[in-house]
Parts: sequence; structure tokens; C-alpha cells
Amino acid sequence: MKKIIYISLLAITVVFTSCDLDRSPFTEISADDLFEDPGAAQTATLGNYLFLKGDKGYDGWSDDLHRMSEYSGDNVMISGGTTDPLFFFYNYQRNPNNSRNNRFWSNSFKAIVGTNRVIESLTEGSSDEEDQVIGENYYIRGLVFFQMGNVFGKPYNQGTDNLSIPLKLTSEITDLPDRNTVGEVYSQVLSDLLKAEALMSINKGASFASKEAAQALLSRVYLYMGDNAKAIEYADKVINSGVYSLLPSNRFAIMNTLTPAENEEAIFSITLTKGIDIPGNEDWFTIGSFYAKIDGVGWGEMYASQTYLELLDKNEGDLRKNFIDPQYLLDGNGQKIPAVYWVDESSYTYEFARTTDSGGTVTFNFSGSNYTLQSELVSGETVYYFNGPNGRQDVTFDFDIDKRNGYPKFFILKASQQENDLHLWSPTVSRLAEMYLNKAEALAKQGADQVAIDNINVLRNRAQVPSYTLATIPTGQTVLDVVLEERQLELAFEGHRKFDVYRNGRTMDRRYPGTHLNNANPFFEIEATNNVIIEFIPEQQILIQPSLIQND
Repeated sequence: MKKIIYISLLAITVVFTSCDLDRSPFTEISADDLFEDPGAAQTATLGNYLFLKGDKGYDGWSDDLHRMSEYSGDNVMISGGTTDPLFFFYNYQRNPNNSRNNRFWSNSFKAIVGTNRVIESLTEGSSDEEDQVIGENYYIRGLVFFQMGNVFGKPYNQGTDNLSIPLKLTSEITDLPDRNTVGEVYSQVLSDLLKAEALMSINKGASFASKEAAQALLSRVYLYMGDNAKAIEYADKVINSGVYSLLPSNRFAIMNTLTPAENEEAIFSITLTKGIDIPGNEDWFTIGSFYAKIDGVGWGEMYASQTYLELLDKNEGDLRKNFIDPQYLLDGNGQKIPAVYWVDESSYTYEFARTTDSGGTVTFNFSGSNYTLQSELVSGETVYYFNGPNGRQDVTFDFDIDKRNGYPKFFILKASQQENDLHLWSPTVSRLAEMYLNKAEALAKQGADQVAIDNINVLRNRAQVPSYTLATIPTGQTVLDVVLEERQLELAFEGHRKFDVYRNGRTMDRRYPGTHLNNANPFFEIEATNNVIIEFIPEQQILIQPSLIQND
């Protein structure tokens, strides 16, 4: 079979043949002819996008990145065990032989070497179209370097001399760089994204890199670096571009069903397509299938955490509740069953008790004793509680929920139902809401409290929850605290939370129900300086290139 293109993955070679092309955007163009015109180079660039999403839509770079970044946060919990190595990301039990970790590393360098090949083969300034192609490849490379650095390198503010990832900047097989420092990686990411911003002038929609996509990612990179002025500057470039607008409330409530092309808020997404990606019955292998079972399809084993649910429940009408689907139990008449529930803080287990309403007095039996449900108004919210044997116990007054291993099924829908397909989802890299959050965080860190609040209120108003004023910031919290809470609420299940906690030097609090606490040595809290916040370099890669230094 005819060789189409030859790529080095550091010391691993990958050969695409005409058989491989049946399931990729490449056409049968020989390596010698591949870059004779921008059209052929664009075809090669589509192949680089393919590395991000994977050949089947669930086996690519973005799938493993999501599991690495989201499962290690405090928005989710797993209701049982699994033999899938994703469990090691969830419980911080790092494994240098984790196959998902190795696949992420490999797919990252496949994309990087692919972009290098295009960048090396085209000449800047020949035409707008050719510059656009070059710029898209700089963007992809910058994005991959940035996220690899987040996974394998410590946060920027912990020291720029810490080791990060190898910066592979050529397509040469013999070029086998060792690990660069965090500072060097960030410098390269900035260089790539600034070059991408300068070169791109054509916006082809959210499925492709654009000038605005580069600006959006630059805003995040500068935020991670602590350069608040630049984070604000680049967020404003995107906000003021006029290219994007926040989804109105009614469409935001169904955001998960929209394609990137239908989402006026989407800046760049790794686009999956109905009928092409996730073929046949392979919905079972997707991210969404782990979060929810829909029409009998999906594992439905990872749910929204107590931490996230309590944050969401602070405002009854928060539209972000639309992305959580509690699996309520029904009685013989098809009606939901009233119940109270709470978490036993001594064992981090859920307790449920069904209630009875007798003339307005709500009672329930728990552990053989009868209790009366009490309530009080606190800051405009009704708080329910009962006086138990150990004193007051606050509860949630709702309905009984189906459970797995004692864990209530709060299904997550943000990664499912695109185009009403069960578990189709196009992972978001950047959307306009993040720009308001980046700006708010940077402003809060500059001490511009009122303007910071104004920016998160844009999103709170869209979510139909009350705006903050400086006078209504909860006692004991700072403006930065509420800005980061808003970021958690808005960007949950989009792969931000782990990095947001640790780059701010905060502690990940995982004292809530879930099987992450069932290990012999569970992590109840993880400080930002703990080595477990970064993954091991895959052992397979070190065997291939022994000069790669392993993380502690």
C-alpha cells in the first residue's frame, strides 16, 4: 500500500496508508506532493484536527484530556469501581503504565509533529489562505503544548524551572528533545499563539482555529501565568470582536444539544458529527455514557458531586441545573416520592428518608426514630433541618432518587444529546462565557472588585440567578472566592476545574461521598504543592527515550 505521510512521534513512527485514509480527512496525496498548494496543506491540517478528536470520536486527545482534567476535580464522583485506567485519574493513584496516559502523550505528539510538518512546508506571506493554514497549525500546536504542560508539569506560579514536557519543534525523526522547563513551555505556547493570532484572518466557524480562538486561549494562558493585565486585554479582544454573543437563557438551557455551528457562544470546539463520529452502538465508550444512561444506553456510573450540587442549589432557579438529571424514583401512581437527604460527615455517605405530610407537618422515620422537618429563612433562602440525636442536621428536602451502591444518581448531561444523539458531544475548548470569567478573575486579583462582580453578573443574569453586589458577598468570602465559584458553576464538566484549583494555590477538598475515599490511602484533600497533581511521564516513553526524567 502506498505511503501517504511519515510522522515521527519522538522515537515512535506512525505510517498512514491508503487503508487508514478511509476513516480520516486525508486524501491520497503522496508526501512529495502534499504541500504544493494550500489546499493540500489544509487537507493535512484536517488530519491534525483529527488527532484531537480521534478516529472514532472517543479515542482521541480530547477524550483523554477530559478524563485527566475533570475526573481529578471536585465536580464529580464515581459510584463504584472500574477496571478502566481512568480510575487512577479519579483517585490520584498515579500509574506510569496507565494506557490512557500513554495514549494522550502519543496523540499529543502525533498532532505536534503533524503541525510541524505543515509549518515547515509552507511560506508565510504567500497568501491570506496559506497564512491561515499556517496559523491554524500554530494554534493546534500551542493548544497541545499548553494542555500537555498542565497535565505533566506543575503550575506556573510554583516555579518556572520545574520540568514540564519536551518541546518537539521539528518533524525530524532524529530530533528527540528532553523535557523543557515550565517557563520554556509557556514561552513557546505564547509564541505559537501570538503567531497564530497574527497569521489568521479567516473565521471558518467554531470547528476550526481562528484569530479569536487564539486570543481566547491567550487570555487563559496569561491568566494561568498571573499576567492579569494581559488576560483582561485578550478577553476583551474576543468580547469586543463582535463575532460571538452569549447564548440567551432559553438556548443556554439546552446548550448541550447544540452543534458548535449552532452555538453563537462557541469559539473553538473539537467537533464531532452525527452519523460519522461515534458509529453504531459505540455510544457506550464516550464520556457522556459514563456520566448518564439515556434510553438504556450508557454506564451512568459517574455523577455530580455533593460539592457541586450544594453550589448549584444555592439558587433554586439556576439554569445550570438543566445539565444535571436526578433519577427520581416513582411510586405506583407514577409520582415522585418526597424525601429528605443529607451526607453523614463522619463517613461521607448519603442518608435518605422518605417523608409524610400530615396537614402541613412533614415527618419522617430514620434509624427507627421519628423526626419532624423544620425550616428557617436564611438570606432569603429556605433551609431545612431536623433535630437529631447529635443535634441539628441540615437536609435537602426533595424527592427520593435511584441509587447505585448507595450513591444517588445525579446524571450529568453536558457531554450528551448533541443533535438529540444519545451521547454525542463536541468538547468545548473556548467559549465566550470563559472570557467574562477570565476577565473577572484577573480584575479581582487586581483589586477591581466592582468590575469583577459586574462581569460574573453577566453570566448570573443569563443563568437567571440574582446578581451580586459588594454588599451581598457572603460573609467570610472574598470577591475572588465568588468569582472562582462562578467559574466552577459555569465551566463544570468542561475540563477546567483541576487546573483552576491548583494554579490558584488552593486545596482540592474531596471530603464528599464517592469511591475515591475507598482506597487504603485515600486523598481527602490535595494541596497544590502535592506531587500527585501532575501525571507520571508514561513508562513506555521513558523506555523508548531513557533521557526523559520521570516526575516525582
